[in-house]
Amino acid sequence: MILQSLVRYYEDLLQQNDKKPTDERIPKLGWCLARVSYMIELKEDGTVKQIISLKTEALKPQILCVPEMFSRSGKCPPAYFLCDNAKYLMGINIEGTNSDIKDRFEDSRKKHLEILKDTESILAKAICKYFEKWDPEKAKDNPKVQERWEELNDGGNIIFGMRDYYAQDDEEIQKTWEDYQERIKEGQIGKCLVTGKETEIARIHRGIKGVPGAQSSGAALVSFNATAFESYGKEQSYNAPVGKYAEFAYTTALNYLLNKKEYTLRLGDSMIVYWAESAQETYQRTFFTLINPQPDNQDELKKVFGNLEKNIWIDTEDIQINPDQKFYILGLAPNAARLSVRFFYQNTFGEILNNIQKHYKRMEVIQPAWKDRIYLGIEAMLLETVSSKAKNEKQFSNMITMTLKAILANDRYPMSLYTSTVLRVRSEQGKVTSGRAAIIKAVLIKNYKWKEGEEYMALNQESEDQAYVLGRLFAVLESIQQDANPGINTTIRDRYFNSACATPALVFPILIKLKNSHTKKLEREHPEKKKWYEISLTEIIGKIEMTKDGFPKQLPLEEQGKFILGYYHQMQKKYEKKEDK
Repeated sequence: MILQSLVRYYEDLLQQNDKKPTDERIPKLGWCLARVSYMIELKEDGTVKQIISLKTEALKPQILCVPEMFSRSGKCPPAYFLCDNAKYLMGINIEGTNSDIKDRFEDSRKKHLEILKDTESILAKAICKYFEKWDPEKAKDNPKVQERWEELNDGGNIIFGMRDYYAQDDEEIQKTWEDYQERIKEGQIGKCLVTGKETEIARIHRGIKGVPGAQSSGAALVSFNATAFESYGKEQSYNAPVGKYAEFAYTTALNYLLNKKEYTLRLGDSMIVYWAESAQETYQRTFFTLINPQPDNQDELKKVFGNLEKNIWIDTEDIQINPDQKFYILGLAPNAARLSVRFFYQNTFGEILNNIQKHYKRMEVIQPAWKDRIYLGIEAMLLETVSSKAKNEKQFSNMITMTLKAILANDRYPMSLYTSTVLRVRSEQGKVTSGRAAIIKAVLIKNYKWKEGEEYMALNQESEDQAYVLGRLFAVLESIQQDANPGINTTIRDRYFNSACATPALVFPILIKLKNSHTKKLEREHPEKKKWYEISLTEIIGKIEMTKDGFPKQLPLEEQGKFILGYYHQMQKKYEKKEDK
């Protein structure tokens, strides 16, 4: 399914080639995009007229469509056609030339003469004459080469051309190259698992580049390189037969996606890519904005989700978003020479957006007045579960992709998200941020079916949920201590929060006694505050169902989340009152 989706995406991209600049076009079978630094401009007799730099103003190579440059290795790797480095096309390196470099040039010479020998175009004949005449031993004596000696040997790719016309753009040369590709087919014939057609099967699949942690030269998505993976003697990738066209299409499409850094999302050690079946980039931009919102686009998201609630569909960049458009999200992670698929999800774009909206609805929680971020993106959300000093992203890499998939599918959140958040609050002695409160609320609603929680964006004074009420009680007791001792650095939260959250019966009797001394002080200095706190305590304690032993002995993990949420809501109510004043 993954490969089929990528092949369809490749074909849609191919249809849009004419509307795109050269460096963004998708190559056809037998071609690829490559970074090219220089052009050898030839005269008709095959002599070098000049060496032209093709680098941009930023001194970066141009990206051009050239004949396919397959991966190569070994002592003397085979030559590429029309686009290669100076060792192959000119037989030189920085020191000059040697037997190894001569062999590479000879390989390139034979290949070009074999392919172009019957091609009648002027440029094709000029290239053949160049290879017949060029002597690597005398290359450094050529004044045109001397001018760019060091630049030519910096390892950049070089192409041929004539009067600003590139060899690979010559129609006759293009046809000759494609005919040559047809002639050299020598692989096994079988049924392609992607297209269902009888065709030549790809023995080795091209590498996928752009996944952090994987080999920089490219890692395989489909690969079998050990006897244990073989089946009925089928070696290499014949064990999962994919036709050469399908192999080229899916690898080209995936590399194209990974090269579009503005439409990729790195989460932990995983790289997330996403695309619409129609290949319209508007869907990618919209998805990225909604799944990973930033502080500066909160109002835009609010408008989008407001329209969704009213069944008004999105109209962006003068394009009416089609809710029935198929959309795909793929999560990849490095695994030595291969790539691991963390998850693959597909659905209509409309359903995905609705699921994201439901997630944000569950995450709604009252924010501090100084915070203007309503929607917490997936990256910011997962950072709430770890210490701000944490350097190792891998500790939550698997959890983060599971969380993303749960959001997209409107499914249960991974329990590791909930436990990590609760444990993070406890490890920081009750530091409950709005993000942590939002995560706890969302998980309680979705995983624990806590229907009441849907009404808990802010303080719910009517709630009689025991854990929630205990959290409120702890917040009031802490507030009494703070008001009785202005400027106090350490409160009961630092010493007692974790115990109160897990074993209320052991801690609350102690806190009540401490409260009595604090209220005496308040009575002398702030009698009106003391009165207000007594009323609040009476109302809150009245909701607690005391057992014969008093407060509940223990709170399981689910109830600890409610305790934390109750504490957060009550504290925000206190700050809200101060801001009102």
